[in-house]
Amino acid sequence: MFDWIRENLLTIGILLVLAAAVSAIIVSLIRSKRKGRSSCAGGCAHCPMAGKCHQQTAAEKK
Repeated sequence: MFDWIRENLLTIGILLVLAAAVSAIIVSLIRSKRKGRSSCAGGCAHCPMAGKCHQQTAAEKK
């Protein structure tokens, strides 16, 4: 068992670093969502999802 761990130590280390990075990203996204922030900058002029994520008011449509 210890021989296998010793032989794969580099792979295990890389896996742990990647898992920590993914976990940090997920935690950051959850915290941003709870604070009411989003990744959207709010400028819908050139966005392919324009009109889908934000409800436009009658004044904005004119």
